[in-house]
Amino acid sequence: MNQKYDVIVVGAGLAGLTCGAFLSRSGYKPLILEQGSKTGGLVNTFWRQGFAFDAGIRAFENSGIIFPMLESLGIELDVINNPVSIGIDQNWTRLKSRDSLLDYGKMLSELFPKDQKAIKEIIQGIDQVMGYMDVLYGIDNPLFRDDFKDAAYLTKTFLPWAFKYMLKIGKIGKLNEPVNDYLARYTNNKALIDMITQHFFKETPTFFALSYFGLYLDYSYPLGGMGTLAEKLTEYIKTKGGYIKTHSAVNGMDSVNRILTTSQGETFDYKKLVWAADQKNLYTSLRAEPTAALEKQDRLVTQAKGGDSVLTLYLGVDLDRNYFMERSGNHAFYIPSLKGLSSLENWRSKDPKNREELKAWLKEYLEKTTYEISVPALRDPSLAPEGKTGVIVSTLFDYDFVGLFDKAGEYKEFKKLCSQQILETLDQSIFPGIIEKVIYKNCASPLTIERETGNSGGAITGWSFTGDELPSESRFIQIARSSQTPIPHVYQCGQWTFSPSGLPVSILTGKMAADEVDKSLKKVRR
Repeated sequence: MNQKYDVIVVGAGLAGLTCGAFLSRSGYKPLILEQGSKTGGLVNTFWRQGFAFDAGIRAFENSGIIFPMLESLGIELDVINNPVSIGIDQNWTRLKSRDSLLDYGKMLSELFPKDQKAIKEIIQGIDQVMGYMDVLYGIDNPLFRDDFKDAAYLTKTFLPWAFKYMLKIGKIGKLNEPVNDYLARYTNNKALIDMITQHFFKETPTFFALSYFGLYLDYSYPLGGMGTLAEKLTEYIKTKGGYIKTHSAVNGMDSVNRILTTSQGETFDYKKLVWAADQKNLYTSLRAEPTAALEKQDRLVTQAKGGDSVLTLYLGVDLDRNYFMERSGNHAFYIPSLKGLSSLENWRSKDPKNREELKAWLKEYLEKTTYEISVPALRDPSLAPEGKTGVIVSTLFDYDFVGLFDKAGEYKEFKKLCSQQILETLDQSIFPGIIEKVIYKNCASPLTIERETGNSGGAITGWSFTGDELPSESRFIQIARSSQTPIPHVYQCGQWTFSPSGLPVSILTGKMAADEVDKSLKKVRR
């Protein structure tokens, strides 16, 4: 006999957990199915040899969403401010306040003295976008307020904000072109553009890219590691009577009879379903009568390409955390070379069978790329043994490039080469002597992310920005539509729902999906 549930949520990343938490708060006892061994998806922390490492994102920006979500659920999360640094070669800017933007402009001007006029104009553009962000996140997101319809709140807070928002959203929409194209209007110095943009995803819209200089000032880090956030939501759901089953990948979905089947052979009946996992898996699993809407969505999902992925090196080193505080700080974006990635040919121009040529390209890429460097123990000393430090070093990386080595049976060698080159690059630049101090190291590739999270192509931020049609709602002003699917009684949320996504939007869409399900079930009961 099938197990019966009012609501089933597929996927226990932050979107699925948020959805499950708010359904639980509304009195339901949802079942959450997760294909992995633990909840959290790209928001989790793991331990190796006494070192704590964040497996996905390294910190989070509130964006008027995360703290209101926690407050709405009554969840307490101890966090500290997470200042970000930006380094180029031997030059550094610590982002402590809005004034730090001027310091960043000064650093760029010292590195590229012939481009001072362009740099001044670019900094003014970033400052303008930061002003838009002040409006966009000017109040806590009202979706998480129980008193949203309170007259005093509406007249004194929400309506004045909404008026400002409508004035700015049109200007934001005009900044939708790829950020590299936008910057090229100010300068033809590709190296300068690289220094500003090469840690963003391909074809990142201008507003999304430039807004990050404001979001960096909003970064926070939970004590205990990023995974603490997922653990708190998981505990909340269980305390309220919800159910979470890990190692439960969905491989069959009968949308007519509303039955789910897992890879373990279990079957579940549902009244409403929320899909918070890889959208490609949804349409692969689906068994339904074809309709024009379904066929269109299936086509869009099939042909769509996931967003960028990352290559990460996890290091446990026999160096005190103060060594890293003096050099990078607790969270940094670091570029070791002024040459920039524009000086590097696209790897696709290489002979895919010529391993030596590909390895040479890989070496040069890892010498020039931007690294995101995170040191958990500088936020929370308990996350590493006394006198030692865990370091996380990541860079954007192409899933297809890794695939060339995997198909040739050289995946282990590929990861060994990456580890060696990243360490050499760091040893020769920001962290001299680090190679001799390594106690533990592990390299995770886009294939690792795909295997651990189920995200097609190891994507970490939803669908690629390229292409004319996305298989999801990609306009922020239309985000209310993001929970809809062409499948009856099935909703969606999470990183595959909105582009650009990210943790705050995943949480926001999780709450919206929960609200839609609650509204629908209450309507049926009436």
